[in-house]
Amino acid sequence: MTREERETLLRLARAVGIADAYHDLWGQLHTTPDETRIALLQAMGVITTETDLTEALTEHERRPWLEGLDPVTVVQQSCAPYRIPYRCAETLADQTHRWTLWLERGAMRQGEFPPAVMEIGGRREIDGQGYLEVAFYWHEPLPLGEHLFRIEPPAGPPCQTRLIVTPPRCHTPELLAGERRVWGIALQLYALRSERNWGMGDFTDLARAIAIAADVGAAVVGLNPLHALHAHDPTQASPYSPSSRRFLNPLYLDVEAIPEFAECAQAQREVAEPRFQHSLEALRATAWVDYAAVAERKTFILERLFAHFRDHHLARDTPRAAAYRNHLAEQGEALKHFAVHQALQWHWHRLDARAWGWPAWPESFRDPASPAVDAFAATHADEVQYHAWLQWLAHEQLAACMRHGEERGVLLYLDLALSADRGGADTWMHQGVYALSASIGAPADDFNPAGQDWGLPPWIPDRLRHAAYAPFAETLCANMRHGAVLRFDHVMALMRLFWIPSGRKPAEGTYVHYPLHDLLGILALHSVQQACLVVGEDLGTVPDELRAALAPKGVLSIRLLPFERTGDGEFKSPSSYPRQAVVAIGSHDLPTLAGYWKGTDLSVRQRLGWLTEQAQGQLQAERQYLRERLLTALAREGLLPPGLEPSADAMTPSLMLAIHEYVARTPAAVMMVQMEDVFGQTEQVNFPGTSTEYPNWRIKLPVVLEGWTTEPNFLALAERMRRAGRAR
Repeated sequence: MTREERETLLRLARAVGIADAYHDLWGQLHTTPDETRIALLQAMGVITTETDLTEALTEHERRPWLEGLDPVTVVQQSCAPYRIPYRCAETLADQTHRWTLWLERGAMRQGEFPPAVMEIGGRREIDGQGYLEVAFYWHEPLPLGEHLFRIEPPAGPPCQTRLIVTPPRCHTPELLAGERRVWGIALQLYALRSERNWGMGDFTDLARAIAIAADVGAAVVGLNPLHALHAHDPTQASPYSPSSRRFLNPLYLDVEAIPEFAECAQAQREVAEPRFQHSLEALRATAWVDYAAVAERKTFILERLFAHFRDHHLARDTPRAAAYRNHLAEQGEALKHFAVHQALQWHWHRLDARAWGWPAWPESFRDPASPAVDAFAATHADEVQYHAWLQWLAHEQLAACMRHGEERGVLLYLDLALSADRGGADTWMHQGVYALSASIGAPADDFNPAGQDWGLPPWIPDRLRHAAYAPFAETLCANMRHGAVLRFDHVMALMRLFWIPSGRKPAEGTYVHYPLHDLLGILALHSVQQACLVVGEDLGTVPDELRAALAPKGVLSIRLLPFERTGDGEFKSPSSYPRQAVVAIGSHDLPTLAGYWKGTDLSVRQRLGWLTEQAQGQLQAERQYLRERLLTALAREGLLPPGLEPSADAMTPSLMLAIHEYVARTPAAVMMVQMEDVFGQTEQVNFPGTSTEYPNWRIKLPVVLEGWTTEPNFLALAERMRRAGRAR
């Protein structure tokens, strides 16, 4: 590559957000290799081969001048006047240009101007034609929302920008006003045992958990992502690798709570059969969720209930059919395409089990707008309708849970995964926005010396911007509609993501930057519009610039006890924690409290062959040191249980309660308690870096839901929360 070619490569890579270099956790500088730049430019669809660099750079630099207005303009409501850059041919600058502003709620305003009298921002010559950039200022504060601003020049086509007006901060619920501090319970919904569910937690169990939480003074119930997974293969159970982040997993449906079940005598008879009941009892008794068996039982009955709904409601146009059609209209094309995707995936998977995901389908079906897809939807209308109906039911049941929480003063805390599976519905519907030949991951750190590849495709920043951020906004809306709190997984994605080219190792990846100001503004807009508190999962390497931007926007940080230590290894005092945070002892990716104390996670690593004998010994010694440091911290606060030996390797109830009270004393607005810790579970929810080697996302809680109200540890924990001033 010549010097000129390399300079072109660098300019083009920077223009689309590819970082020149990055610092790792230890401060070491890593320069982005040219091979990585080229591979990521190809993944973004910017170039096909190295020979395209000059042409691609020219096109990238010319495009804004020829388009007139940027595809989207994000402004903060309180920062009027709003500056809207406009570019036009210099030969038209003295002539009258007409503008129109359509407000989100329907009002329209119009006017005209000659660009020559406005503030000039720059000039450019393209193909012998001079272009001028001027600043159009809108001086009046506009209402929050997404408006459309359009300019018609005296010659040539009109141009338009999506003008998004955002609030200064995200929503803060009244529950957290002033210095109020609350606590909540963190659940993996599938892990709930009950005497009535069908082998995994469901929405009725969630409603019961909300009631229990309210009765003991908890103000929040937090959940794993409830996104739609892969219906044709329920064993793919990771909620962080969904088919779609916009739709729900119908396996969480309580089948017997569906209105059609009360109407359908055939379904009732089949469920009441001794053989069916015995199978449900066996599924409830398992220590792990058997997703395949649960899905088989639920699908068997759900298909019968859909047939009843079709024949007794849709065919007769009943009020329930009208409610369903209203939901279809509200969800629009997105739900239609999702339902078609689900039906197609079932269809091709039945014909060939290797046809996993839309990239493996016949080519004519890979485009949602293709005639083949339209023809399939017409000839398989019942199957498509079935999947849309399932989403309506899930929406109904989850919405009822949220209303129940509102009535009891409990906030429902949902979780938004970072991305979607590259073979799932979201990527099929928005192929142009995803870099399907790249993966999101992380550079090397203390936990993963080789770095991480999470296997999820990232959004392409420039394509997302040209879509006026619609996929981002739609994803936020879909998740905030059912939750009073939304956890934004890996909130660093608002600013940058670590991209790894397909087939490469994490060491060959680099960061790609995103428009932080725009994305954070849109996040605040939907937070306020839907009255939803935002929590940003900011664990790991977090740029100072991002932290400085999140705090003023009212996004709560996440602080976990194991990571809150001083430079000399001591655990920080409770008073040193920030107010604007969600504090917890652990998370789904970390050992449970009992597992941490016993070293269960270290034993799993050794069993998997990840540790040498020497490394195992070093980690065990480090764990012993950390246990002693935590006991010392408890003693400083007067919380150390009497008679406890520093070398004790068992987590006792009194020690569990003391550690929770230690964390409860922090000024953090919200404290989340993992029920695995309360019930003494040693196995962690998810073991990062494993798939089939460990039962990720399958382990159930050891105590049935009906027993929580008399479980001594749970009741004692609630009393400790009251003692620490966290009762509602």
